[in-house]
Amino acid sequence: MEQAPTAGWFDGPEHVLPVRVYYEDTDFTGVVYHGAYVRFFERGRSDYLRSIGVHHAELAAADPPTGFTVVRMEVDFQRAARIDDALQVRSTYEALRGPRLFLRQRIVRGEEPIAQALVQAACIDLRTGRARRPPKALIEAFRPLVG
Repeated sequence: MEQAPTAGWFDGPEHVLPVRVYYEDTDFTGVVYHGAYVRFFERGRSDYLRSIGVHHAELAAADPPTGFTVVRMEVDFQRAARIDDALQVRSTYEALRGPRLFLRQRIVRGEEPIAQALVQAACIDLRTGRARRPPKALIEAFRPLVG
């Protein structure tokens, strides 16, 4: 029987994705390399979407083919995470305005804050790379969770 990897769960409007720190995520000292946090945030955003029924492959196959691009990310690094740490990526989509999605993300180790990010992503037409309003199905999927 094939077991699908977890896409996390919701804690109120906040999506929670467990992440383990592996050797590949660290520098030579065993501390998480700063670029790895961006990958963790991406996984959190993607699995949030997956959890509400929005799948990147389906968006790309739609007419017009649709995807997302990050247009702004502000990251605050608060503490170091280390090899073997069990972390959580906690993501909250705050608003959907025109083609833009606004979200807040944080990485925690238990209750201890590790990093946080403010992210703006734009919905784009994959053929042209131009911003477009999200498909109606995506807006409806967000409606119960976004202000």
